[in-house]
Amino acid sequence: MEGFSRYAIYWTPEDGPLARFGRGWLGWDPQTGEPVPQPPVAGLPRDVALITQAPRKYGLHGTLKAPFRLAEGVDVTDLHAAIVALCPYLAPVTLPALKLERIGGFLALVPAANGAAVAELASEVVRALDGFRAPLSEAEIARRRPERLSPRQRGHLSDWGYPYVFEDYRFHLTLTGELPEAELAEVEAVLDLLLQPVLDEPLRIGSLCLFAEAADGRFRMLERLAIATS
Repeated sequence: MEGFSRYAIYWTPEDGPLARFGRGWLGWDPQTGEPVPQPPVAGLPRDVALITQAPRKYGLHGTLKAPFRLAEGVDVTDLHAAIVALCPYLAPVTLPALKLERIGGFLALVPAANGAAVAELASEVVRALDGFRAPLSEAEIARRRPERLSPRQRGHLSDWGYPYVFEDYRFHLTLTGELPEAELAEVEAVLDLLLQPVLDEPLRIGSLCLFAEAADGRFRMLERLAIATS
């Protein structure tokens, strides 16, 4: 598990309708680390490969702890051991359904209900594993555009390496990059149709997924670790 630049704790769906949709829509399977063909999709204002270019590098995922470089003196084996030790103390979360929603200028799947439970899960993961995170560099801070963040979000960025934690966290599965306002409605209509078979299915978040960023800039899932059920 060496040779990666950054690590992250995500959740990604196990094989099933949602996972298959995500692979085909985004064109990347993080579980195999292989690209997936993206067939043409009727009704889109641009090619699907352009619409999904930004989220493709990650694959379909929900962030629990955002990507970070490892702190000096620790390696991925230490991080892995800490995740293994944490999992028995976490409780799985079941979301009754997902819904498609605009978040700023992009489209994502978000919980239709019970968002507080998964937010609490993410908060526990952030707190427990933050000691493995190297401090942000000036360039990393600048990429987060701190001038656009609220004072609280800037504080989170400084303290936790990511602005959208705790009160500012929102679980979501990103489906597009930033889109012009004129294109959002068109892409949303197409996705509404494509997602009909999967949106009303309950979603169980019962694992933590250790992801890593390779030299090509794409993220691979290294391991899925089950959360305790008792």
